[in-house]
Amino acid sequence: MSDEHFDDDEMGEDEGSFAELFEASLAEVGQPLERGKKIEATILQIGAEWSFLDVGQKGEGLLLTSELLDGDGQPQYAIGDKIGAYFLSRDGGELRFTTKIGGSGSGTEQLEDAYQGGIPVEGRIEKEIKGGFEVKLSGNVRAFCPYSQTGLRQAEPADLIGENLSFKITQFSERGRNIVVSHRAILDEEREQLRIGLRETLKAGMVVKGSVTNIRDFGAFVDIGGIEGLLPISEISYGRVEDVNDYLSLGQQLEVAIKKIDWENNKFSFSLRDTLADPWGKVGTIYQVGGKYTGKVSRLAPFGAFVTLEEGIDGLLHISKLGQGQRIRHPQDVLKVGQSLPVMIEKLEPEARRISLAPVGPDEEVGETSYSDAPSSASAGFGSLGDLLKAGQQRKERKNKQRR
Repeated sequence: MSDEHFDDDEMGEDEGSFAELFEASLAEVGQPLERGKKIEATILQIGAEWSFLDVGQKGEGLLLTSELLDGDGQPQYAIGDKIGAYFLSRDGGELRFTTKIGGSGSGTEQLEDAYQGGIPVEGRIEKEIKGGFEVKLSGNVRAFCPYSQTGLRQAEPADLIGENLSFKITQFSERGRNIVVSHRAILDEEREQLRIGLRETLKAGMVVKGSVTNIRDFGAFVDIGGIEGLLPISEISYGRVEDVNDYLSLGQQLEVAIKKIDWENNKFSFSLRDTLADPWGKVGTIYQVGGKYTGKVSRLAPFGAFVTLEEGIDGLLHISKLGQGQRIRHPQDVLKVGQSLPVMIEKLEPEARRISLAPVGPDEEVGETSYSDAPSSASAGFGSLGDLLKAGQQRKERKNKQRR
């Protein structure tokens, strides 16, 4: 028997080298894969039937190329693109992945795997039934999707018939005879991923694209993809907004500015007004002291009348300017909302956004600039301010005579 032996130093070096090699091999193989686990993979090659993926393991992953094509059979991805894929199995040393289960498949066995692994399945909405829809899944297996789980709140039920969508199986029992699915779960996952990305990039003041999802008296809700926030009525326009429906409609695409972000309470607010040019930039240039313009009476108050020169620019015509020497109780005695009215600018305070106005006599010339909105029907048949004042005075005199 040989007298060869290893000293302690040599043994220590060998053990250290082995430990390093073992750790390196684990790093190369990556994290162990579990059935149904979703990973981020990189497309290495796209073949006629199968595509190869870099999945962070020692070997490549396999994915049916058909999953990379759109409904018309055209490629949706290119080599180097990253996609989300679910691990299916290790078959003969091959790592099989899918983005979703669909097509002819192997019926309920494959669907049960999808249920256990949380893998999306492809389905076609066949018809409307009590409480929801009948959905045809892989292998002509029938499933039920409740109304609330379509996630498509703006869609009419009849419009969904025939639609091919992705679903999550939320219930699988009686060996596949009782299957409940949800498209909303897919949408929620997508929104959560978008939300994570937005949390890293979204800042107050940014301008983003969104769509109107709901209209209320106090404003509208806008979805910017990942989060939904409120567009208050005061942030829709520089002008006074009485009815949100006059400015916005469901599904309308908008560019809005981020006004407030509160991730903790899930509250977000937007502004459409901040994306528009501020009309007050014209004050001091187009609108000057001494200038005469035609405006529109927009609001009456006990102390005077607000006159809109253009949307977003209002001036005050004080009640003391309306009597032509005669005392009146309220501006409504001589003016009506919606009436066109010639006025002159007496005082400008741009920083405070205040304009003081005075009436213009019927014989005085008025500049070309005027409020373009047509007068409301309430103002039809009204004459000049002088005519109205005269009529008001005549009514007052008649009342005095009756008292005598």
